Amino acid sequence: MRIATYIWIISNRKPAARQGKVQLIDASGMWQKMRKSLGSKRKEMSDAHIDHITRLFGDFVEAKGEDGQPISRIFDNEEFGYYSITVERPLRDEAGKIILGQKGKLKGKPQPDSRLRDTENVPYLQDVAEYFKREVLPHAPDAWIDPDKTKVGYEIPFNRHFYVFKPPRPLEVIDAELKQTTDRILDMIKGLSA
Repeated sequence: MRIATYIWIISNRKPAARQGKVQLIDASGMWQKMRKSLGSKRKEMSDAHIDHITRLFGDFVEAKGEDGQPISRIFDNEEFGYYSITVERPLRDEAGKIILGQKGKLKGKPQPDSRLRDTENVPYLQDVAEYFKREVLPHAPDAWIDPDKTKVGYEIPFNRHFYVFKPPRPLEVIDAELKQTTDRILDMIKGLSA
């Protein structure tokens, strides 16, 4: 099992070129085997790897590794932001009729059914109303957004920005490996019953 380690460099004294920006550096491929394991740790960064990462950070440019995959990317802060909207659906009686509120701000309006309540994360740079119309209303035409529950959040989905698709092995190869493993298991069973 591999556990990713992230290093955050946070400053409120950024140079003008870095203000409003986030730089992500994928150094997951920068390691060497340790001469001697330290518990379950078997990899380490060399001084050359650390120098390379420091140079990437200092240069503040997008860059690719030797394999052509991006290892340094720069984004605007807003690209990581999202609106968390609460999607409400109406409460209905046994006959399927919408129940309207009797008092307060819900008077005369459909009451929300808390069992049907859902949330959606809308990218910060997208229009919430357009997103709602495109992604929610086709599936729930009676839904609405409760604006009092809308929140703004941020997340840095590192894998989304550095993910490289690796196609699965051909089915023939997988079948051959399964057959080989099955044959080995059957031979072991035969040895037990002999």
